[in-house]
Amino acid sequence: MNLDLKSLLARLRGIERNGIAAPVLLLVILGMMVVPLAPLVLDLMFSLNITLSIVILLAVIYVMRPMEFSSFPTVLLFVTLMRLALNVASTRVVLMHGHEGPHAAGKVIEAFGEFVIGGHYMVGFIVFAILTIINFMVVTKGAERVSEVSARFVLDALPGKQMAIDADLNAGVLTREEAKERRNEVREEADFYGSMDGASKFVRGDAIAGILILFINIIGGILIGTIEHGLPVGEALKTYTLLTIGDGLVAQIPALLLSVAVAVLVTRMSRATDMTQMVTKQVFGEPRVLGLAAAMLGLIGIIPGMPNLVFLTLASACGGMAWLLSKRRQKAQEAPPPAEAAPSKPAELSWEDVAPEDVLGLEVGFRLIPMVDARQGGELMARLKGVRKKLTQELGFLVPPVHIRDNLELPPGGYRITLHGVPLATGQVYPEKDMALNPGRVFGSIEGIPGKDPAFGMEALWIERGARDHAQTLGYTVVDASTVVATHLSTLIKNHAAELLGHDEAQQLLTQLARSAPKLAEDLVPKLIPLGVFAKVLQQLLGERVPVRNLRVIAEALAEAAPRSQEPVALASAVRVALGRQIVQEINGMDAELPVLTLAPPLEQVLQDSLRNGGAVIEPGLAERMHRSIADSARKQEASGQPAVLLVPPGLRPLLARFTRQTIPGLHVLAYDEVPDSKQIRIAGAVAF
Repeated sequence: MNLDLKSLLARLRGIERNGIAAPVLLLVILGMMVVPLAPLVLDLMFSLNITLSIVILLAVIYVMRPMEFSSFPTVLLFVTLMRLALNVASTRVVLMHGHEGPHAAGKVIEAFGEFVIGGHYMVGFIVFAILTIINFMVVTKGAERVSEVSARFVLDALPGKQMAIDADLNAGVLTREEAKERRNEVREEADFYGSMDGASKFVRGDAIAGILILFINIIGGILIGTIEHGLPVGEALKTYTLLTIGDGLVAQIPALLLSVAVAVLVTRMSRATDMTQMVTKQVFGEPRVLGLAAAMLGLIGIIPGMPNLVFLTLASACGGMAWLLSKRRQKAQEAPPPAEAAPSKPAELSWEDVAPEDVLGLEVGFRLIPMVDARQGGELMARLKGVRKKLTQELGFLVPPVHIRDNLELPPGGYRITLHGVPLATGQVYPEKDMALNPGRVFGSIEGIPGKDPAFGMEALWIERGARDHAQTLGYTVVDASTVVATHLSTLIKNHAAELLGHDEAQQLLTQLARSAPKLAEDLVPKLIPLGVFAKVLQQLLGERVPVRNLRVIAEALAEAAPRSQEPVALASAVRVALGRQIVQEINGMDAELPVLTLAPPLEQVLQDSLRNGGAVIEPGLAERMHRSIADSARKQEASGQPAVLLVPPGLRPLLARFTRQTIPGLHVLAYDEVPDSKQIRIAGAVAF
């Protein structure tokens, strides 16, 4: 027997591994509608149906997120088909053998007909009608409506969620793998709620089918019993009605359980929460609610004629729970008194008391402290770690850690970012709200507190977190306060990357280079150039938004140019030529054509003459006119969806790059020899004065 059981289990596991379990199950269910089943098999299948319904309901209750039960629509379809197949099989047995007595359709139907409704077919009919009304009019109808609304809102919010993921990816909050996983979750969520919208129709159709099958069985049973078997009308009515009601109850109770499972699943929150803990905390976790309930129950309990003992007992229970909860909350809020330190002799000052300034610092107001405290659910620390990781990979050197401290001098929701101890930028966020950004096209307005995105200066609204899905449905890009701060910091790090790289970082880069190209690193520093010049060249590149991650190419270009010049600007220009393909690639991607702006010949001649005469400063009037012309041309290029690139002779590039770096941040200044041969140049305009 043990061997037979083991072989059966092995075969079942083989069927599961081969992926044929679902087709076999479907064929068995369809076969039940055609092949007559014995009463014993019907008892087994009805019991299995009830068991499956209970298991599915419990699985729905204990699941943390609706998406963790993504197979629920398919399971619901199979269980509904199984129940309908059992209805057909039991109908066949009831109509063919019902005249033999209540036992003819099996023990389960007989038990529901005799024990559950006491053998009274009118009572059974009323009980069945009530269960059907509860299932069809209340549970199923409500679950169907919730499924429709959830599916509509999830599908409408899909573009906004995708844009929010892209914004987090660009800000460095998410890695590419995490962004891909988030996109898959959003797509699976849309598919799940869309499937649930259709699956709820199965439950509704099953309830209607149960009502129709009941009347068909009663009418058909009376006709068969009186005409074919010669039973009196009263006896036929009682016999077939009891069997039909028992059959209907056997099918209706699992249907009700599944309807409740559907309703519970579609009304769950999308975040990972345990339903029992959530309901207990939100319903029975507030002492004031239980105290007021105890008072009301106590008033009802002292009214004459009422069941005083019951109401007073419940009032005492609610009051006791309220007292225990209030005591527990009070004990949690009471902090132990601080221990008094013994008076000690003041220590002498030393160099240890001179604390160095943090390279990167973030000061926050007191309302933002929960954002940086992981114990209180703060996500900002994790976001900043993601920003550092992404920027380290992009820029090519290790971005220093961000030291966070509270500052009571700041506004409650304010923050300040410092660089080497000097304030660099400030911002204001609302930690309990989300920021809704208008990407350029929205389909309605939403209420909120007006504000600006501190990173890019875009107009924005601070909205309630509950309105997030609605805002995304309208086309807004919605991010939380932690993402706003992380994005602001990421933008500032990119703009001031040159100030974050010093001699120590340059030496670390040389150490990394020595692992892959030891001879090159040995010959470069200090034989060809000192460490200070090497660091200055890297700072020059970072200041012009050129990453230094391609360190081997940079070192080879420096080794070739170092014998001719030791000036960091000249060396950086030589490195830019070697990195030309990388620089142009980051400007316009894989496009074969590069649209550029050039200098008008008269302006170019004036600037060349100024350089030949040893002047590095442009005459103020000329500088103002030239700046206005360059800014207008760059604005037109960006408005047309093309990058703003100014192509100039190699000697003029450092001067013009320094001239436009702060005032026209979107402009890229390239030298002629920095454009690779594989790119075609298209002149989009000329800058005059």
